[in-house]
Amino acid sequence: MIAKDKITRILATDCGSTTTKAILIEKRGNEFRLSTRGEAPTTVEAPFEDVTRGVLNSVMEVEELSGIKLLDGETIIKPKKGDKEGTDVYISTSSAGGGLQMMVAGVVLTMSGESAARAALGAGAIVMDVIASNDGRLPHEKIERIRTLRPDMILLSGGIDGGTISHVVELAELIAAADPKPRFGVGYNLPVIFAGNIEARELVIKTLKDKSALEIVENIRPVLERENLLPARNKIHDLFMEHVMAHAPGYRKLMEWTDVPIMPTPGAVGLLIENIGKSQNIAVLGVDIGGATTDVFSVFQGVFNRTVSANLGMSYSISNVLAEAGEKNIMRWLPMEMSAAEVRNRIRNKMIRPTTIPSTLEELKLEQAIAREALRLALLHHMSMAVGLKGVQQERTISDAFAQSRTGETLVSMMDLNLVVGSGGALSHAPRRVQSAMMTMDAFQPEGVTRLTVDSIFMMPHLGVLTEVHPEAAYEVFEKDCLIHLGTCIAPVGSGKNGVKCVHVKVVKADGKEMAARVDFGDIAVLPLGVGESAKAIISPERGFDVGVGAGKAHEAQVEGGLVGVIIDCRGRPLVLPENDSTRMEALRKWAVQLNAYPA
Repeated sequence: MIAKDKITRILATDCGSTTTKAILIEKRGNEFRLSTRGEAPTTVEAPFEDVTRGVLNSVMEVEELSGIKLLDGETIIKPKKGDKEGTDVYISTSSAGGGLQMMVAGVVLTMSGESAARAALGAGAIVMDVIASNDGRLPHEKIERIRTLRPDMILLSGGIDGGTISHVVELAELIAAADPKPRFGVGYNLPVIFAGNIEARELVIKTLKDKSALEIVENIRPVLERENLLPARNKIHDLFMEHVMAHAPGYRKLMEWTDVPIMPTPGAVGLLIENIGKSQNIAVLGVDIGGATTDVFSVFQGVFNRTVSANLGMSYSISNVLAEAGEKNIMRWLPMEMSAAEVRNRIRNKMIRPTTIPSTLEELKLEQAIAREALRLALLHHMSMAVGLKGVQQERTISDAFAQSRTGETLVSMMDLNLVVGSGGALSHAPRRVQSAMMTMDAFQPEGVTRLTVDSIFMMPHLGVLTEVHPEAAYEVFEKDCLIHLGTCIAPVGSGKNGVKCVHVKVVKADGKEMAARVDFGDIAVLPLGVGESAKAIISPERGFDVGVGAGKAHEAQVEGGLVGVIIDCRGRPLVLPENDSTRMEALRKWAVQLNAYPA
């Protein structure tokens, strides 16, 4: 690969489960910008069974749109040969074929099991199940579960170094008895990573070496008070490339083309969110709502976490959103009359025709109601996993070890949150950008002062893997072409009666111009502040309302503009919708009018 300072053109692809997306980034003057984007159906399944076909088709579209020759037959031209031929770098991510699907096993469900799940999720995996000695299932049920799920890889953990051995060995024996077969590649053994008690290594090797492709890494929980996730995460990524990707149709060829190893799509998005949070020293919450899963990424107190809600999506798993949220929770977001039976039928129709998009305003409102619930549930799941331990030396006490609750307090604090990055069809492709802002505000209920953004065309995976090659280029394109700034949400915490005074906000622009709004409880107001504009806001809440510095105390904050502007959300935190149906629908319609969310 050529030196970083010589790079002027970058080609990147993301092989998704249904679509392969290609982007071309070029250096214009002193800055990198997105120049062209193309897409084509992913070709990992029959009749093609070769992922590179979809990659070549998406790159061909980029060629046609940009007028730059990027392909010589079926090879990508590297390095660049003049202005109209070739690219300096080619990189790719992938979640085709279902991405990386893992099972994890640990001795205690709420300790080593939870730590193993965090390690797998951080590496970009979907965790299909967590098996533990104390999970309440009988041995034959656990064996049956391993056989039926057919994961790409298993992470086995458990026991502090020098602690008990028997439980860890029992889990290894269960895996050996199940003798699981991988999804891709016939005649090779399933990768198993052992990241548990050092003392148990020899017995685990004896049990599993003939039945699996066993790898040994450092213990995930060497002592009770510390988590050590990085060695397991790195090994998962290596094995994903060596075993899973190498046996998936056409990936060996694709691996030869790329300049850095292919990354799982969620792993790349996570890398980008993590780098934003840590480089700018801010609390960030990122979400990707897809057809089958909803991924949530966060950086709070400098700690990165990722969770996959594998059953919360907007097409293939839309019925699971109905099952988990319940029809009452979905229907509470509908500003019009619709029977429970009709809601269920429309959701079933979407599940059997997953590629359809709403064709009427009523369908759009229903889909956005479902999206709110998928996002809300995914955040709750994330908060339950993003717990605990502070920084690297993540402390937990002995009493936590024996408590059967999830360990530690959640790190996710909505009042500390500085930035929300939304992506995925429901958020990125909402007909009006203000609808994305509304869905985010309703589902996540940000508190205090929070910047709202969405990914314009789902470029985050490409840019995540680009941070490995050229971080400056990745951030430049992220800020200027990828992120769409919706604006800033100001949301006082507290509750009151509708119509009583809640907050007064004065916004002072850079040129000295002022605008102000006094907003009552139960209302939403918008102050216009354009994209790229920054201003000082003096926020004066009434007694009993808090915007981040204590109840009733005035707060001065920097606010960023956007396509929506500065949104003052005085519906209260937590947001409680009226119980009475007609009152609730009236409130929803009022808020939509206040934000100009839908056509009149």
